[in-house]
Amino acid sequence: MVKALAAMFLMSLACGGAAAQALSGPNLVRQLQSGGYVLLMRHASAPTQLPNSSTADPENKNLERQLDDKGRAAATAMGLAIRTMRIPVGAILSSPTYRARQTIGFAGLGELKAFAPLGDQGQSMDKDAVAGKAGWLREKLSEPPAARTNTVIVTHAPNIVAASGVAAVAEGETLVFQPQAQGAAVLVARVPIEQWPLLSQQKP
Repeated sequence: MVKALAAMFLMSLACGGAAAQALSGPNLVRQLQSGGYVLLMRHASAPTQLPNSSTADPENKNLERQLDDKGRAAATAMGLAIRTMRIPVGAILSSPTYRARQTIGFAGLGELKAFAPLGDQGQSMDKDAVAGKAGWLREKLSEPPAARTNTVIVTHAPNIVAASGVAAVAEGETLVFQPQAQGAAVLVARVPIEQWPLLSQQKP
């Protein structure tokens, strides 16, 4: 049954593949302003090497990977753009990892809730662990957000690839899904993190 549901979900993505670019520019902004979408995002730029006690942020007590200057600036600019465009954000689901929580914090999107299935314990992700989490994440992508809001999910590339079927996702990139009936979701847009400020500058 689980495999059947996963196949149905991925089939909906395949059918919606042509629609992946269906929403862009002002049209995408208008749709997001009305709510009803799930924004699945990879954390912003973070070096693979771990910081030491002298280079870690004061809040990074476990010495996990953390955002670099590029990641901090991009997340801040993205959040400002989302607020400028008055895109309503409701529930925010996050990986427990420091770099994911940092991304949400610098973006100023709101209060997050951390979920273990979105995380990687601050290190690299194990393939078997990712496979076990994919079904959980697919369920979240298919859940309609609260009325007139959009759900934001911040996690890691392996989780995103396993759950969505996309080949790759860049740091900070957002995949926009529209939940459908029967536990499915359609990918309707992909937004690199540096494009959010550009979207906020376009005329409606």
